Amino acid sequence: MYESLLSFFSFQDINIRFVTLGTVLIGISSGIVGVFAFLRKRSLTSDTVSHSLLPGIVIAFMLSGSKHPIYLLTGAFIGGFLSILITDFITRNSKIKPDTANALTLSVMFGFGIMLLTSIQNSGNAAQAGLDHFLFGKAAAIASEDLMIFIITNLVILTVVFVFYRAFKTVCFSRHFAIASGFHVKFYETLLSVLLVLTITVGIQSVGVVLTSALLITPAAAGRFISDKLHIVILFAAIIGAVGGLVGSFISFVAPGMPTGAWIVLTVTFIAILTFYFSPKGGIAYIWYHRRKQHNKILLENLLKIIFSRGDASNRQGFLSLEEIMDKKFDKKSAVKSALQKLQKQKLLTVQNDAYALTPSGRAEGIRLTRLHRLWELYLTRYVKMAPDHVHESAEAIEHIITPEIEKELEILLDFPKEDPHNKEIPY
Repeated sequence: MYESLLSFFSFQDINIRFVTLGTVLIGISSGIVGVFAFLRKRSLTSDTVSHSLLPGIVIAFMLSGSKHPIYLLTGAFIGGFLSILITDFITRNSKIKPDTANALTLSVMFGFGIMLLTSIQNSGNAAQAGLDHFLFGKAAAIASEDLMIFIITNLVILTVVFVFYRAFKTVCFSRHFAIASGFHVKFYETLLSVLLVLTITVGIQSVGVVLTSALLITPAAAGRFISDKLHIVILFAAIIGAVGGLVGSFISFVAPGMPTGAWIVLTVTFIAILTFYFSPKGGIAYIWYHRRKQHNKILLENLLKIIFSRGDASNRQGFLSLEEIMDKKFDKKSAVKSALQKLQKQKLLTVQNDAYALTPSGRAEGIRLTRLHRLWELYLTRYVKMAPDHVHESAEAIEHIITPEIEKELEILLDFPKEDPHNKEIPY
């Protein structure tokens, strides 16, 4: 493995240089353009375009009789852009929704391409060998002229995005605001469509028509989990695409039988899964942690409130046993025991003979929570006109998130009331 790493990352082999640089450039351009397609909710459009390239490629071969990249990519571009025009025409002139129009265009165009490809393969034309590589990609076939096309394409995409960044941003986030602001929305939407088709057209040689849409949308979705700022999302999407190209090229070098395009897509998908779980901007693990934290906070506060209300009624100087503390809202005895230990460590509880009582600071917190609960109940009955027997559940939920500022407003609004709707004292 060490020798393979050294051999690959030394980039002494010219074929390794071509393949790696080509796939990295494709990953960068796909990541950048994919962000705008993702934000415009045109993810399915990218799939439609990628599958619609096939008939354009085959027809270009039939007309030119050559597999020169310029001819084939030109045909692919025309086929891809035609699919966007067809989809938009169907959507504008019928009751068919955009997703259905995309599905119709995708299936018809791809089926037509497969039919033409099969016809050529059965014709005995020896020059057609290798056309089927456009279905799944063949990065190992990247040559110097292909690499030059990739470099030019990336430069064009970076230049256009840099020049029209503000307009693209406005159009993607609010089309109506862009129109009101005087932007030529149709021009910018067409330009974004051209960039999308151009990126997919160039990328098919690496990952093929089947997987190109994944390379466009997956890095964009991962970048969206990382940040809410567009320029950072674009940056991360480009980096993820580049890493996917690099790792995919390395795996296909170590295991020559492995398809480069498939490994590029698997790599960016793995990175995306990591961001979906561990992103600080709404990742699954992040959400789970904060929900767990909030759940524990609610449990601790409910215990303090219960011990305060029941402790005053006890004849043992506020001390309560675990059985007396247990409430129907608590599912597990072990969780309550653990929470009581946390309260003890926070010096909000004191323990004597397996009985629990509030410390002065714990009592103050219990008073505060009880006050918030009863103030909110009174607010609901007085201003929301809810029945007194319907306000308890709402107060149970809201008391844990009421800030000191809202508490003061409630007190002033309600004129520092002394009793809640159930004629219970509101402690101050």
